[in-house]
Amino acid sequence: MKKHYIILPLLCLCTSMAAQNSIQSHHHHEDSTDVFFRHLQLNELVVTGVTGDTKLKNSTAPISIVRPKELRATSSTNIIDAIAHQPGISQITTGSGISKPIIRGLGYNRVVVMSDGVRQEGQQWGDEHGVEVDGNSVNSVEILKGPASLMYGSDAMAGVVILHSQPTLPEGTMQASGSTEYQTNNQLFAYSLSMAGNQQGFVWDARFTDKKAQEYQNRKDGHVPGSQFLERSGRLMLGVNKQWGHSRLTWVAYHLKPQMVSFDDEQPFQQIRHYKLVWDNSLNLHTGYLKAIVGYQQNRRQEFEEDGAEPELYMKLHTMTYDLRYLTNEWQGWKCSLGVNGMYQQSVNKGEEFLIPDYRLFDFGIYTTVSKSLGAWTLNGGVRYDHRRIDARHFNGITGSIGSVWNMNDHLNLRFNIARGFRTPNMSELASDGVHEGSYRYELGNYQLKAEYSMQADLGLDFTSRFVSAQVALFANHIDNYIFLQRSDQVIDPDYHTYVYTQGDARLLGFECGVDLHPIHSVHFANTFSYVNAQLLHQPEDTRYLPFTPAPRWTSELKWELTHHAHSTINHDHANHHHFHRGLSLNNTYLSANIECYLRQNNIHRANGTETVTPSYTLASLSAGTDILIGKKKVAEFYVTAHNLFNRAYQSHLSRLKYIDNPSGQQGVYNIGRNVTFKLVIPIQF
Repeated sequence: MKKHYIILPLLCLCTSMAAQNSIQSHHHHEDSTDVFFRHLQLNELVVTGVTGDTKLKNSTAPISIVRPKELRATSSTNIIDAIAHQPGISQITTGSGISKPIIRGLGYNRVVVMSDGVRQEGQQWGDEHGVEVDGNSVNSVEILKGPASLMYGSDAMAGVVILHSQPTLPEGTMQASGSTEYQTNNQLFAYSLSMAGNQQGFVWDARFTDKKAQEYQNRKDGHVPGSQFLERSGRLMLGVNKQWGHSRLTWVAYHLKPQMVSFDDEQPFQQIRHYKLVWDNSLNLHTGYLKAIVGYQQNRRQEFEEDGAEPELYMKLHTMTYDLRYLTNEWQGWKCSLGVNGMYQQSVNKGEEFLIPDYRLFDFGIYTTVSKSLGAWTLNGGVRYDHRRIDARHFNGITGSIGSVWNMNDHLNLRFNIARGFRTPNMSELASDGVHEGSYRYELGNYQLKAEYSMQADLGLDFTSRFVSAQVALFANHIDNYIFLQRSDQVIDPDYHTYVYTQGDARLLGFECGVDLHPIHSVHFANTFSYVNAQLLHQPEDTRYLPFTPAPRWTSELKWELTHHAHSTINHDHANHHHFHRGLSLNNTYLSANIECYLRQNNIHRANGTETVTPSYTLASLSAGTDILIGKKKVAEFYVTAHNLFNRAYQSHLSRLKYIDNPSGQQGVYNIGRNVTFKLVIPIQF
């Protein structure tokens, strides 16, 4: 199998590796693919950790972008599931309702998720804790790959997932939308309603979403007991947009009730409630702009026995975040920024059982960055200082980054970046002592753990032309004091295996690459390959590899656009334009065939059976979508996707259900089988 690790990258490199298939334009017209002029989108703005907004082609670190149309067309059960197929991105799952992001082999508290302008804080240290965000409220996603501690502080060692909400509407407009979705495998049914407007600078955006899923099924297990879930959320934004800037207040309520997969007679379940209030302000100044964002979040997690009136476990987490930064306008090629941000947390236990003790956390960080344009070159860098106090322990960290981009010509860009990351151990790693029902293990913390420090180098090459888009991104990451869970032979509870937190120095090497061929505007053929090798240094064979490293993955998509008309302008004489009756037409209609191949994962942490080898598997899917128009007005979007078309029985290497005790005698539980998703989106313009 090692030969495949060499041959596949060489094939990708020899064909000039691809631009990732999710380059977004915030202002360019939105089509189903629009790969024909993809290279023009390199001039669009993205969020970076150096000087705020910058052009994509001038970003020194690798960034993946999921455009709004692509996000709506994706079949998923949550927002992390929707982005987990991007190059270098994976997910740790506990059933179909809970997903956690993994960036280049690193996850948990090493990935910061930003939503509504603040970092999402909801006890993300646990396997059974997902991201408490309604996917329907997310308009687009930016994924920063690599240490982003410079702007986001501790925990951004692997990168940042930025969930963008719908932009405020232009002055004098109002719009509403409704969407509904049905999945055949678990009978998931969801609907979402929203309304937004902008009248004389007063802006608002309201949304309500409801989702319900039954037990999913596969060929090995049949129906998986305890895999059903309920989700409900609401969001309201009120604010003002003026020439001096903006001020917006956003309130979010998110409720999730997942069952816990169990083959016992009892069916335990969780109740997760997450509330968020964010005040976002921006002031336009003559020399730049000043931004201030303050947020409060409350996360309530409860675990119940079957039909239990009182929760056995009840954890309540309060989080206050603050972010103040000043960014200058560009002056003779120079851009600078200065910022202060941090948070205060308090966690309390209100149930009979507890996993971690009560604690308080306070941290702050101060940073400065600078960027300089020199013709075809862009140089940037910065430095940051962090201080974090968690109970009686204090941690200090100095981080920074420096990088450059060389725009060789209109088609070729070369980028290099080196960054230092920093992460303090969380309370679970320090003091966990209890049973995790959702992940079926007893965890023990280690109060002697030290802070993690990383040094990562990135090298990237982009090529864009009329018929080929290609990219390769290489990375090398060294982490001091890497913290991980290792299975122990110690027996504390006879019904659960014991896992303990330990640490050691680690090294991660890998790359993402791809090529997108589009010889004609209506057809494109995209391929990507992602690989990471994660090892502990100076260790024997059974403890050489880091646990839960994603398997090498190759994806391939063949897509055919049947109809495609820019700006939804309808040419009624066009040969490819189909009419059902006068005034009714289709646009952005496509058919797509996809293959996702996961290679065998032999590089596992073998000590005491912490991990087992995961065989290779390939998943095939078909999808189609279209805009439905009456005259020149779009009245609906319709999508259908058949995932795991051949009903393959497989276990993802990052599925926590792979290690659950199964009375059938097989190891663990398998992932979801064949699943067909139907989605309808109806926009309403006033």
